[in-house]
Amino acid sequence: MLLLSRVDKPALLRRLFELGCLYSGQILSYTKMAGQLQDAGNTTTLAHYLDLMAGAGMVAGLQKYTGDAARRRASSPKLAVFNTALMSAMSGLDFNQARADRSFWGRLTESAVGAHLVNAATATCQVFYWRDRNREVDFVVRDGPRLTAIEVKSGRTRDSLPGLTAFAQAFRPDRALLVGGDGISVEEFLSEPVRHWVGP
Repeated sequence: MLLLSRVDKPALLRRLFELGCLYSGQILSYTKMAGQLQDAGNTTTLAHYLDLMAGAGMVAGLQKYTGDAARRRASSPKLAVFNTALMSAMSGLDFNQARADRSFWGRLTESAVGAHLVNAATATCQVFYWRDRNREVDFVVRDGPRLTAIEVKSGRTRDSLPGLTAFAQAFRPDRALLVGGDGISVEEFLSEPVRHWVGP
């Protein structure tokens, strides 16, 4: 990446990479990122470095789905690793410790689904997230004209899914999927190509 693109602050790029791995599965504003990083520069630099890391298959900054490209670009990114090994290595937790930490395990499960999606992304198959106040959809995939909303749960699902319901009312997706919990198992979801779930 350093050979192919100009990087004026390689130390900042490295720290942003570490932050992306540690916070994978979370929405983090550029202002909060700057607060976590020393010599953070401006938000444009951080956004550019996230784009570079996404191009290298390391960490993506997913944009919020709005239906409006201008508003989408201004949104806080949701960090997503392309490989959960990066997230696991940075956590310092072994498997048993990770499994016992419900918050981390939930983010790891969500990141595994996210990694499957972002690795399949193309110019015509794009991955987003959606949030409106306290309602959220983990991933929104736009494949040409088709729209698919995906919610990920690492445990049993006993509650309703207000995020999926609100998103369906606002955008009328072609498909809404629950991965994990009482829905499609994570193993089954990962075993099929993304187009199997989001295609016609």
